[in-house]
Amino acid sequence: MSDTQAPDPTWLRRASFAEGVSALMLFFVAMPLKYGFGMPEAVRVVGMAHGLLFVTFGMLLLSYATAARWSLHRMAISVVAVSLPFGAFWFERQLGRER
Repeated sequence: MSDTQAPDPTWLRRASFAEGVSALMLFFVAMPLKYGFGMPEAVRVVGMAHGLLFVTFGMLLLSYATAARWSLHRMAISVVAVSLPFGAFWFERQLGRER
């Protein structure tokens, strides 16, 4: 890899997409099951998966951003974006446009 070429963002894009799907599952499936139907185990399972995916995304983001020499500001914007509902999908799309 030369200094002008950014690393391949494929795994970061996949992690962002998976994190976004897990957030939507948590908000629109698990939480209604917990509060509407008294099934708290749904939030435990989906919440754990979402948490693991978010941490995985964070580690991949740090690795990718370091290799691509992103600024701290750009990294912060990325973390904020994926923390918002549907932000992970926006972030994934932005990475795809950079290639």
